[in-house]
Amino acid sequence: MSVGSLQVSALDGPTLAFVAICMTGLLGLFLILTWLQQPAARALAWWGSAYMVAAAAMAVWASPAPFVELPRDLSAALIFVACGLLWNGVRLFHGRAVAWGGIAAGAIVWLVLCQFPALQQGTIAHAALGVLIVAVYTALIVTEFWRERRATRYSRSGTVMMTCLHAVVLLVPLTVRVLLPDLFFSNWLALVALETIVYAVGIAFIMLLIVKDHDVNVQRTVANTDHLTGLLNRRAFMERSLALCAQQGARGLPVTLLMFDLDHFKSINDRFGHATGDDVLRLFAQVVRTGTRASDISGRLGGEEFAAILPGSLAVVAQVAERIRAGFEAVGVTVGPHAIGATLSIGAATSYAPVTSIDGLMARADAALYQAKHGGRNRMHAADDEPGSEPARQADAQRRAQAAAAREKSQRQKPPLHLAPQ
Repeated sequence: MSVGSLQVSALDGPTLAFVAICMTGLLGLFLILTWLQQPAARALAWWGSAYMVAAAAMAVWASPAPFVELPRDLSAALIFVACGLLWNGVRLFHGRAVAWGGIAAGAIVWLVLCQFPALQQGTIAHAALGVLIVAVYTALIVTEFWRERRATRYSRSGTVMMTCLHAVVLLVPLTVRVLLPDLFFSNWLALVALETIVYAVGIAFIMLLIVKDHDVNVQRTVANTDHLTGLLNRRAFMERSLALCAQQGARGLPVTLLMFDLDHFKSINDRFGHATGDDVLRLFAQVVRTGTRASDISGRLGGEEFAAILPGSLAVVAQVAERIRAGFEAVGVTVGPHAIGATLSIGAATSYAPVTSIDGLMARADAALYQAKHGGRNRMHAADDEPGSEPARQADAQRRAQAAAAREKSQRQKPPLHLAPQ
């Protein structure tokens, strides 16, 4: 045989289908083995099972002469089961309950509706029904990822992109089926096989990426969080406070630091025990989380000492401080079965100049806290403004006045509400 007689062969549909089946099955096995190494990541087992079911479905579908005669629509039904497993794996990963009915819902709908003559195999409606079911599962998966905030933006956006790509590619065969039916029948298997290879590899990679992101986020949270109260620990509070100060300083805006101290906390521990004292600390942390804004940073410095740093001047922050003080006084009357009457003292210090070290601001707020405790406790005391801060304070007051005037003007310009006649 001469070299010139050799034929260059390209990958045809059956060959691509075989590659897609093998690759999907191996990826499913890889995900399951990864789950065995990380049992806490149960979603990996669901995703691996989805891949294995999908590989079985493609094997049934692409087999030219199966050993056992199977229903013609069984392979598509198994694909829908794989979609249900994939969706529930995403739900499980995000801490939501498994929707058991959703696993087989698409397959059941498919098998029932395909009994009608108008939806039998070979019709456009038959293909459209399959695309519609996959599109519903795709929308559910995209929704789960999009509303989740624990994953990084990169992994979440990547998964949404790959899932949407999958839905788009599934719509292409339906379009070709309508417009170019001859091309549809001759290239359908190769088209789906290529799409399966790209989608399976991409989604498996992103699944492993979001699991890694989740583990990193958990470790970071443990390292930065006080185990008892759930607030930031001292180190994390100091780091984030400096970042906020740098941000406010670059914009020429003030920051205010609040130092909190639970009144007579040692007496609470002595009278009711340390377990009740821990309950009081957790209760105060909850009040802080409820009373502060999204832009505020709060943490536990140690013992019964807490702090919060807030963007804005004392005139603005004083409202937050009073809300926390009054809220803790209200809920601290009784803790569990004990009548405690827990209260709180607060020291405040504002800086209008850029803050490069948090220690000076904390020292001023701590001195103000001492004055609050010396003055009778259950109150807030503010430190004096820094020397030379009068121009900045007046500029801040002017900005707040202008903002208030703009809000008032906007309210006046709103059209009055007219009630419909009875």
